[in-house]
Amino acid sequence: MMPRKGEPAWGASGLLHLIGGQRAGGRRKACGRPPSGAAGKPERRLPVPRPPLAAWCGRPPARLAPEASLSRQDFFSAWQPLLSSLGAFGALVFAGVSLPEKDRGPRKSVPGCFGYPISIFFIVINEFCERFSYYGMRAVLVLYFKYFLHWTDDLSTAIYHTFVALCYLTPILGALIADSFLGKFKTIVSLSIVYTVGQAVLSISSINDLTDGNRDGVPDTIEIPIALSMVGLVLIALGTGGIKPCVAAFGGDQFEEHQEKQRSRFFSIFYLSINAGSLISTIITPILRGEECGIHVKQKCYPLAFGVPAALMAVALLVFIAGSRMYKRVEPQGNVMVQVGKCIAFAIKNRFKYRSKEYPKREHWLDWAREKYAKRLITEIKMVLRVLFLYIPLPMFWALFDQQGSRWTLQATTMDGDFGPIQIQPDQMQTVNPILIVIMVPVVDVLVYPLIDKCRINFTPLRKMTVGMLLAALAFVVAAVVQGQIDKTLPTFPAPGESQIKVINLGSSNAAINFSDGKSAVVNSLESTVYLSFDTAHLKDINVTYGTKTISKSFAFVEAERHTLEITDVAEIQAELLVDNLTSKPEQGNNKIRFINNLNSTINITMDGTDFGEVLYFSATNYSAFQRGVKQITVITNNQSCEEKSLQFGYGSAYTIIVEECNSNGLRVKYIEDIQPNTFSMAWQIPQYFIITCAEVVFSVTGLSFSYAQAPTNMKSVLQAGWLLTVAVGNIIVLIIAGATTISKQWAEYVLFAGLLLAVTIIFAIMAHFYTYVDPAEIEAQLIEEEKQEKEKKEPVHENGTGPVAQTQM
Repeated sequence: MMPRKGEPAWGASGLLHLIGGQRAGGRRKACGRPPSGAAGKPERRLPVPRPPLAAWCGRPPARLAPEASLSRQDFFSAWQPLLSSLGAFGALVFAGVSLPEKDRGPRKSVPGCFGYPISIFFIVINEFCERFSYYGMRAVLVLYFKYFLHWTDDLSTAIYHTFVALCYLTPILGALIADSFLGKFKTIVSLSIVYTVGQAVLSISSINDLTDGNRDGVPDTIEIPIALSMVGLVLIALGTGGIKPCVAAFGGDQFEEHQEKQRSRFFSIFYLSINAGSLISTIITPILRGEECGIHVKQKCYPLAFGVPAALMAVALLVFIAGSRMYKRVEPQGNVMVQVGKCIAFAIKNRFKYRSKEYPKREHWLDWAREKYAKRLITEIKMVLRVLFLYIPLPMFWALFDQQGSRWTLQATTMDGDFGPIQIQPDQMQTVNPILIVIMVPVVDVLVYPLIDKCRINFTPLRKMTVGMLLAALAFVVAAVVQGQIDKTLPTFPAPGESQIKVINLGSSNAAINFSDGKSAVVNSLESTVYLSFDTAHLKDINVTYGTKTISKSFAFVEAERHTLEITDVAEIQAELLVDNLTSKPEQGNNKIRFINNLNSTINITMDGTDFGEVLYFSATNYSAFQRGVKQITVITNNQSCEEKSLQFGYGSAYTIIVEECNSNGLRVKYIEDIQPNTFSMAWQIPQYFIITCAEVVFSVTGLSFSYAQAPTNMKSVLQAGWLLTVAVGNIIVLIIAGATTISKQWAEYVLFAGLLLAVTIIFAIMAHFYTYVDPAEIEAQLIEEEKQEKEKKEPVHENGTGPVAQTQM
């Protein structure tokens, strides 16, 4: 759900290049910990003593070799994922860190506030509002599909993950547009307009009254809100994905070369705004959704839940435009991904063009691009492809991780959200992840990893990622166990070809019921049976016996439906069959309530402002939905008005309330439970959220750091693009499985996902075992030296053995 996995910006002229510094050292750790060898390899020994700890927090000692220094880019490459996860904690930590600064003589005076360009405040506010808009909308999206559009759980899940996948595919498009054509400023403005329009269209699509001509609470033409919703979501995906690689990089553009300290603190504040916006919105929008609104029929307020994020996106756009005169803009200079793609395409084309045996084989298939591209570029692409090869199994992790917003949210709808004085909405359970991530990241980094180091366990980055994948699989095993316990509390509804019957005895004595298929039941006065299942084709006559009197009646039963048989012996034996129209748990945690009049007169019933109208003797009302809590019941007879407080309704129950008496002594009613309330607490979801948060910490944060450390300096954006693609592919896997699987039990689907991830983890562990860690800085330095030597060989040599004398040497 949260921005840790995809937020570090890439492309758009390269966010990491904005931070400044020399070549990435690849293996350097963060401030406060001396650098060590990468992934189990012996540490490269320097011919000088190890510097004190403080030296690694400031300027590296001058006597260190250039490739051993801790550059600014190394620092942020390693800690950017952690910073985006920590939010406020990261801001506090980085506020006290001093990064090395270049000595460039007198510093320029930069107008601003507290040494910061004023323009960055517009960017930070813009990012807070945009993240509030995106995550607020996304928090309630799957419930909107299920309860407003009335889609099935599988279809809701599939469309949700299609949308998320699209959001992680479009950043590539945004980076290409910004770097090659429009520049970051114009890209942000234009795609933010698209984004805002999309949010507005989605909000409008959820206004039920626009298409509810007959005022029955259901859109007359469901195709209209569906079409508007899909258009809105596509525009949102284009907007949020397109600006993702641009905003942070554009913020870094605002600083001068000598403002490296301010730039570093800007990024901490920037990611604080991301987490603040997403966390606050995930709490607020479910509350807005839970409100009742509507002109004709009161329903869950999706227009408000989507409207507030839409308004925040409009504010984000206006704030960003308001600072346009203050921005420092950098012209587009091309995108490295385009160059990489062209080089790979040329190598493949050349390889097939000269595939006959008369042409000698080359060491690597990319070497077929040597005729057009430099050796340095080809070598760097080789390094990138080695890491991208490791990415192949990773989408399965995201397939499980992103189900927090779909399957796990739907699971919470069947649970009890009563936390004492606090009532939790199902979509609010997603906030457990960002809360735990703020706690777990520093705990793991400060306590767990150092403890593992002290135990002399070689916990390399790829091993950390393997553990993260195993933890994600474990989280789904726990989710399956929780689902199994939930299923025990769920009612069994009739299957096709079956009918269910509950008998309610409204008479003054006990009754015996005999069904045509041989089943029988005895029902005490003012009591009921449970729902009994029958083969609809074999249901014909029903015999009702009170004492010595018996009647036989035939009814038309509806298959795959629940029925209620009312019987009484007052005055004479009577039997009436009701079709309940209740074949699933009440939606959105509501309670379905109906009344049966057992008074020998017509009455008027009202409960909590809902008027059931006049109810004849021995008749029943339809079910009406009520939220949890105690309700006021009012019954009016010809000459008496009676009131009574109801019992405490929970979540997802259904009751038949029998009105037995209304006189000077008050109102007396009898409760018959048709569907038991949700009794399994949402608190039981916390363990699975805790485990998958731990998985995210050791997988996502480590994966990004590993990718940066193993990539050449100017190829980090390519790896970030590959990382985002793994998220997109993971969501595509979910929609494929949700659409193709025939598994009817949700716990079995959780086990399926856990098993698939376990199998993929084994494959990844084998691939990681054979991976050889490299130091991109050393390789780049070697390539630069080779290029320098080749250049010297090509320079003309004069008779005296020297080259031409430069003017500065004269």
